[in-house]
Amino acid sequence: PLATRAGMEILAQGGNAFDAAVAVSAALSVVEPYSSGIGGGGLWLLHRASDGFDTLVDGREYAPGAASATMYQDKDGNVIPRASMDGPLSSAIPGMPAALVYMAKKYGRLGLARDLAPAIKLARDGFPLDQRFHDRLVGKQALLQRWPAATAVVLDQGQVPAVGWLLKQPDLADTLELLAKQGDAGFYQGKRAQQMVDGVRAAGGIWTLDDLRQYKVVERKPLTGDYHGMHVVSAPPPSSGGVVLIEILNILSGYDLAHADPVQRIHYVTEAMRYAYHDRADYLGDPDFVQMPLRLLMSPDYAAGLRATILPDRATPSSALTSVSMPQLGNNTTHYSVLDKDGNRVSGTVTVNFSFGSCFMAPGTGVVLNDEMDDFSSKAGVPNGYGLVGNSANAIAPHKRPLSSMTPSFLETRDGIAILGTPGGSRIISMVLLGSLDFFDGGDARSIVSLPRYHHQYLPDVLEYEDGAFTDAQVAALQKMSYTLADHGHWGNMQAITWDYKTGKVTAAADPRGIGTGEVH
Repeated sequence: PLATRAGMEILAQGGNAFDAAVAVSAALSVVEPYSSGIGGGGLWLLHRASDGFDTLVDGREYAPGAASATMYQDKDGNVIPRASMDGPLSSAIPGMPAALVYMAKKYGRLGLARDLAPAIKLARDGFPLDQRFHDRLVGKQALLQRWPAATAVVLDQGQVPAVGWLLKQPDLADTLELLAKQGDAGFYQGKRAQQMVDGVRAAGGIWTLDDLRQYKVVERKPLTGDYHGMHVVSAPPPSSGGVVLIEILNILSGYDLAHADPVQRIHYVTEAMRYAYHDRADYLGDPDFVQMPLRLLMSPDYAAGLRATILPDRATPSSALTSVSMPQLGNNTTHYSVLDKDGNRVSGTVTVNFSFGSCFMAPGTGVVLNDEMDDFSSKAGVPNGYGLVGNSANAIAPHKRPLSSMTPSFLETRDGIAILGTPGGSRIISMVLLGSLDFFDGGDARSIVSLPRYHHQYLPDVLEYEDGAFTDAQVAALQKMSYTLADHGHWGNMQAITWDYKTGKVTAAADPRGIGTGEVH
């Protein structure tokens, strides 16, 4: 809610959606560092209303220059447990600071200093610790205590503070002020860069000043597709989100889902997920390093071929497909959607990967660093921190960006638009898919974020579903079709906006599973 308030404050000052996106991202660095922050990265899908221009700002982290494909293996070639997850050796070079500078300068109206002002105030003056923040600290207390700088900021004399405790972050406020005054140089060069490199290397990391100095934002052309007249705009690689989303919708376009019974609909959607997630594993990676058959994967003809192999009454065993899988983005990610009065819009997904990222903070900076290196494949065939394995397309290499599941998206029909996205690991794509189908069926923002969810990602060969998503009769029917099912509680934290062209009504909604807020003024 504090980050939402920061974005609304910037809009009230005359800023546009892009200014608000910068303000929200920076505020999240302060109030939700367990999910995102300037020590991490993100993908921002932008739509400029004046000329209909769509673009994606890629602020994804990249591997340090000294990184190698075997850096998390011991002398015998075995992957070292948690080496790619804990501490500064797990940290890729952050991309968010550069992305905030880039968006404010190229697309915003107010300037970087004004966009960052709400976040600086939150860091300097503090805010009361909420229950969610408290619970995340409890889960990571032992790891945070390994590094004194982080302990001094987010713990109270080494212990998890009580709910309501005023959390002040003066070092982070100073870092944000340097960024506001100096732009990229305030983070990637000079005093702060030296402090981060010194801190990282003293604790076993491999960053260099050149790694920071060479980081650049990449602006990429979004991917587009159509589903029965609904236009889809989504994230290109290094996110897998747009490719997989469009491939699934292409497969489903050949079915009459509107008239299918619920079990049949679940079956077809699940099978489409299975095939598209399989292709994700085989082909996708950083486009600056890997050649990918994107045109083929998003082709309706290719989808028709896959659809022809789907049986109407039986699940396809994943073992019948080739035996690879993929790393996934961590659950500790944040999404937000922005629409301004001129029609500019932003779908932004930002992350530090696992909760509090690496849990490492370089002394004097206030910046919690990501553990995004675990999104690479540490060794072909060996599971990452989420129990999944990858292949050479996503192997570690210097200055390479790890594959992501982030799926910031725009949907547009003759009747209106939707802006949506979510955290949730590899489940991000399936959540956006279900939200897209709901919007196509007439759902608004509240409906989209509240939907019961289910998910299949090819491997493991399990159809996961939220509590209450399926009835007992549906579970029995799916089991009869040879599905293995697992009830996994609740997941995701989707944030969506819908705009109904006919009525002019704008609806903004935050996932009831989380603590976010949707505001319309």
